[in-house]
Amino acid sequence: MARIPYADTTRPETAALAERIVAERGEILHLYAMLLHSPPVAEGWLTFLTAIRQRCNLPGAVRELVIVQVAHLNGARYEAEQHVPIALREGVTQAQLDALPDWRSADVFDARERAILAYCDAMTREIHVPPAIFADLREHLDPRAIVELTATVGAYNMVSRFLEAIGIDSADDTSATEAGTAR
Repeated sequence: MARIPYADTTRPETAALAERIVAERGEILHLYAMLLHSPPVAEGWLTFLTAIRQRCNLPGAVRELVIVQVAHLNGARYEAEQHVPIALREGVTQAQLDALPDWRSADVFDARERAILAYCDAMTREIHVPPAIFADLREHLDPRAIVELTATVGAYNMVSRFLEAIGIDSADDTSATEAGTAR
């Protein structure tokens, strides 16, 4: 359960942004219902994450594989719940998702995916990526893909930390806002 109430998305200062979120995401997810407490933060977040998810050249399967791995590493259940279905639609297999907790000993990842997962793990756990891991990644990805992968891992570490610090849960009732109004 969230540690603070969700924002009232019908407030005049958030209504237009709430409409944009619905247009870009299909609905106001719990994450955005919380972010709307600060319209500038919500707007920046939406713009950045839309770029990551919809405007980059990084293949969807790679993007979603690392998003789910970040969620796993950070214990961010809500993030995983949101992205596992997307990962499956993008071509990540159920066997790969199941193997993520112990991916190094699983035989369902090719050399490119292993380099990507090692990079994701190092960025998330250690922050400072060891030279050997980066060198292996360079064998598989061009500079643009490395930048987009790095931004994706960084962005979803931000997402998971925000979700977990505030306690956002998909079972929360987002109509229980600070103003007490229903949406």
